[in-house]
Amino acid sequence: MLKKMKTSKHRVLWIAGFLVIKIITGLAITSFSFLRLPVFAQSESVQPEVRLMPIATGFERPLAITHAGDGSERIFIVEQPGRVRVIIEDKEVTPFLDLRDRVLSPAAGGGNEQGLLGMAFPPDYAQKGHFYIYYTMFGGDNVVSRFSISPNTQLADPESEEQLLVLPHPDYTNHNGGQLAFGPDGYLYIGVGDGGGAGDPLKNSQDPGSLNGKLLRIDVEGLQLINKKYPVNNLRRFCGGYAQKYEPYRIPEDNPFVDDPAFRSEIWALGLRNPWRFSFDRLTGDLFIADVGQNRWEEINFQSAASPGGENYGWNVMEGEECYGFGFCRKTDFTLPVHVYPIFSSPDCSVTGGYVYRGEGMPGLEGVYIFGDFCSGTIWGLQMAENGWQRDILTASSLRISTFGEDEAGEIYLADIAGGGIYQIVLP
Repeated sequence: MLKKMKTSKHRVLWIAGFLVIKIITGLAITSFSFLRLPVFAQSESVQPEVRLMPIATGFERPLAITHAGDGSERIFIVEQPGRVRVIIEDKEVTPFLDLRDRVLSPAAGGGNEQGLLGMAFPPDYAQKGHFYIYYTMFGGDNVVSRFSISPNTQLADPESEEQLLVLPHPDYTNHNGGQLAFGPDGYLYIGVGDGGGAGDPLKNSQDPGSLNGKLLRIDVEGLQLINKKYPVNNLRRFCGGYAQKYEPYRIPEDNPFVDDPAFRSEIWALGLRNPWRFSFDRLTGDLFIADVGQNRWEEINFQSAASPGGENYGWNVMEGEECYGFGFCRKTDFTLPVHVYPIFSSPDCSVTGGYVYRGEGMPGLEGVYIFGDFCSGTIWGLQMAENGWQRDILTASSLRISTFGEDEAGEIYLADIAGGGIYQIVLP
């Protein structure tokens, strides 16, 4: 009887121990994502292969491609050292703006990720005659400025600069972001890096009081001269003691954190490491954000056009679909990417975000998000399918793909930062 009791006791202890191990293992599999690597869908190729057609060469570290939407069919190329040049008819390249006297870039002794980083034209640019630039100033801070064209409308006036928003970046040279784009709502969206350093040591991405590591949304095309009464002592005897106040931009009333005193009201989304690049689908208004990873995962984030904003994409608590640093995190607190790919066991190293194709020259790619990798030169197409997001290789190249861009017709281009070439993506 005693032996039977001991056997039963041992059996109970064994079962209890087994259950504890199962529970712990289950929690680990749920919370410690290195035990369950992210999975992405990659179908057999259903999207057509493409080729890269050379358009122009001779650019110095091209980082952005855009158009003015003014019917001119010009393609604007942003060069990291501080120039903007234009590709016009017959692939001729002409100057547009030179800011090398104020841009901190590798050419001026800056870090490899500093420089003239982004450009955006507002709706109705042809009537307004101004545009927006994002660059790194001497000293390391980044700035968003407005510039106007000169009397010669084919050239911008470098002396017309109005600084609208300075983004402090005092500690590191990397992770500056730099993408500018006007959304379907007419507001300016700004992609800002986390401030630099491995792992976001300053914790900017999750800091509601910092603009770093965020996607910002501001109104730069509304009324800037606000007719409010502000006391100004030295003007009292001349204009009743009041003066007008100039506001460089406004905060849209429907920004997600506008009523939360803990948050900077410019913030549209947070939890980004170094968004490079983001774009709006010109047909649906959906937003795609490519965020460069630390050393394991590159990611593509998606935001529906119907979103009210406020998404937290996870950095530096998460990288891709796993908890950063193999630690514990609650994934349900964040908006997970729709696609990830590894960089710890491949020739890939850094995602370069692209555009959803809405042109006419490649009908088989209609609605496909085209993006690539800076190191491998691979170009992919990503599209929602019945069983989730599907990725296909469109082509392999040897280029250092620094950016993609659209022309007025919706055709897609890319830049090779190493060779200085601009290419159009076309069918074979």
